[in-house]
Amino acid sequence: MRDLDQDDRNQQSQTFHIHLVSDATGETINSVTRACLVQFENIQPIEHSWTLIRTAGQMEKVLSGIAQNPGLVLYTVVNEKLRITLTDGCRQLNVPYVPILDPIIAALGAHFGQTARGQSGRQHELDAGYFDRIEAMNFALSHDDGQSSRSYAEADVILVGVSRSSKTPTSIYLANRGIRVANVPIVPGCPLPPELFQAKRPMIVGLTKDASQLVQIRRNRLQMIAQDDDTDYVDIGAVREEVAMARRLCTDNGWPVIDVTRRSIEETAATVMQYLQEHRDKLHIELSGSESHRLQAR
Repeated sequence: MRDLDQDDRNQQSQTFHIHLVSDATGETINSVTRACLVQFENIQPIEHSWTLIRTAGQMEKVLSGIAQNPGLVLYTVVNEKLRITLTDGCRQLNVPYVPILDPIIAALGAHFGQTARGQSGRQHELDAGYFDRIEAMNFALSHDDGQSSRSYAEADVILVGVSRSSKTPTSIYLANRGIRVANVPIVPGCPLPPELFQAKRPMIVGLTKDASQLVQIRRNRLQMIAQDDDTDYVDIGAVREEVAMARRLCTDNGWPVIDVTRRSIEETAATVMQYLQEHRDKLHIELSGSESHRLQAR
């Protein structure tokens, strides 16, 4: 009985306080922390998020909060005085602290031969990259689900796939990375827009999903909008043929296909970006070769 009780205790989640201290929005430190936490089982973290910490008074409030709930402190603070206040306070409270960006900044500084500027929130400045992301988001929204086909040539990526194959969320995620994405549904009996086949600059990628999972997702969708589900849209045989038809279409046109059945949106987007880089490299080589040929002809 004692062994069983011990096993039960081992299976119970352990609770830990974690303090995330940032001089900006906290997006970076939250993403890194969550990516690391998933590697641990039976852990119940209690996250205390301290964002936009840019004054001594704000840092004192942070230290007061850490004193009330001692735990690991992770921080992204670049101001040297605030860093010293935080680390001295953590030592006095006898809590561990980790500057998560320091190793990366140090490595980049050594590689570039420069010293980091030490300015808070520079990644959120309204620079050209910011406006590129806004334009990419507007492009994705105006080219969602087959819209605005006349400007497909302006896209970086065009996603094609059957209904409910994660085209829209993947487009939005990529747009947030500054990539212009259009997405086009493959619908049985409906021809694809001719502009899709005429576009040479964009990388065209097919998304597919397991037919059984598609049926389940589609049924849930129909229930949400209170529509009858007695259609080919959720018939497993028809959906399998639909998925096979979409794969054949991609194969015939030389478009790579990504099976998103067991992939997160982030994983799908990462694969699309890999394809896009290869596509751009290929276009660059082809353009360079054409330019070289023109020069030789002269």
